[in-house]
Amino acid sequence: MEWLLLALLGLTAAIVGSIMGLGGGIIIVPALMVLGSYTELFQGITPQTAVGTSLLVMIFTGLSSTLAYTKQKVVDLQSGMIFFIGSGPGALFGVWLNNGMQTGAFLSAFGVFIIIVSFILMVRHRIRPIPLRPGGIRRTSLEPDGSEREYGYRPAAGIFIAFFVGMFSGLFGIGGGSLMVPAMIILFAFPPRLAVATSMFLVFLSALVSSASHVLLGNVEWLYAAGLIPGAWFGGQIGAWINRQMKNDTIVLALRLVLIVIGLRLIYQGMTGG
Repeated sequence: MEWLLLALLGLTAAIVGSIMGLGGGIIIVPALMVLGSYTELFQGITPQTAVGTSLLVMIFTGLSSTLAYTKQKVVDLQSGMIFFIGSGPGALFGVWLNNGMQTGAFLSAFGVFIIIVSFILMVRHRIRPIPLRPGGIRRTSLEPDGSEREYGYRPAAGIFIAFFVGMFSGLFGIGGGSLMVPAMIILFAFPPRLAVATSMFLVFLSALVSSASHVLLGNVEWLYAAGLIPGAWFGGQIGAWINRQMKNDTIVLALRLVLIVIGLRLIYQGMTGG
């Protein structure tokens, strides 16, 4: 029964994570903590092992989703690699912060910040993207209706933001997309579908780095990961397919709702210490 529960948990987390570009850790981490209180198989799990296991599973969610989105030709691989220059070191820094860190007040503050980001998405059309200067990267995306949409960013700004995205990913195991997707949409004018797909590529790369660090620290429960990974793989494919059927405004609305859930969960975790 417990193994079926893990497979369903991996599947659900990956579907939601792939649709929104979040990775799925927002579901896996709190679920493992809750299961540790109710079932014998999961007793003794700590926040560190929940995060480490979640990040290992996100490798497979990220890879599965990236392959599916690449077939749809909606992944900006070059931008993902540029952002990884920042998110890779950020993920390592986040793992270091996670090791034994008491983060009650910080978790609550970060939760409030995530909720604010959700409301910023609501008025995103009134916010001007960061102006591009010479040396910036400018690209054009083909929209589903056949129109072209321009987006772009300065590499330095993208790397700077991605560092903090990677840090939060390694620290909380929630997937850096909770910040990177809104940043790409609001600041760099990425089309929502392209932002989600590129974020999943970044989730894959960042999870490789941060999970390796957690493995070395002994923060991975391999039996839990073995139960979660099959569902995560198929969930990544299913989530990418569902995303393709959704309109851009629907994607943003769903992202806003998920961000509110993330924010409330972080606030609760910060206040209760669990």
